[in-house]
Amino acid sequence: MALTLEQVGVAFGGFRALTEVSLAIAPGQVTGLIGPNGAGKTTCVNTLTGFQRPDTGRVVLEGRDMSRLPAHGFRRAGVARTFQAGRLFGGLDVLDNLACTGVGLGMRRAAAEQAAAEVLHWMGLEALESRPAAGLPYTDERRIAIARALIGNPDYLLLDEPAAGMSEEEAADLAGLIRRIATEKGSGCLLIEHNVGLVLSVCAHVVVLDGGRVIEQGDRATILGSAAVREAYFGADQAEAA
Repeated sequence: MALTLEQVGVAFGGFRALTEVSLAIAPGQVTGLIGPNGAGKTTCVNTLTGFQRPDTGRVVLEGRDMSRLPAHGFRRAGVARTFQAGRLFGGLDVLDNLACTGVGLGMRRAAAEQAAAEVLHWMGLEALESRPAAGLPYTDERRIAIARALIGNPDYLLLDEPAAGMSEEEAADLAGLIRRIATEKGSGCLLIEHNVGLVLSVCAHVVVLDGGRVIEQGDRATILGSAAVREAYFGADQAEAA
């Protein structure tokens, strides 16, 4: 029972974005995905959600090969995501932003609005229900994007840099929310972040990419003790000095 990449390769022309990448997201657990700029993190997310087809290898959802399905097929199968940009519908209020997802998943309008209200209440965001999405503060916009992804109670939720631009306190609140999504809703979460401290505080298992390859994976102690990770982030000289 997992959402996995199995030896996945992705190329754009002559550029190899991913090479034989394997990772697994288990229900009820938070997995981290980190790496320096250009490591291939977003390509991984795109491949895991149907926005990018693998050239080699497979995307497998609980035993089912999903590699050739479009993005909406992944969403209907229980795989949701957020984007680095919130991508809210600026002309709609917050409730309607969430309800649109419900309608897209096949709910009737009334059921979609009820589901939207329930998610907002669960996240403590009900006060924003009638606010225009276009006027939201940045942090609220990020939280509403997560709320929208939770419509339909997805089995897997992939969060692409959700803490970007957040203060330390806001990132700590986000960490608490991600833990609740995993423990209370049972969703398997993949957290992709440049904020390594946030990832290590939330994730029991972390995968590190560099140059489109997995260079390390394991728990907090393994990641912190890895010379390969230090070299990827700081260069060979600093890694040797450490």
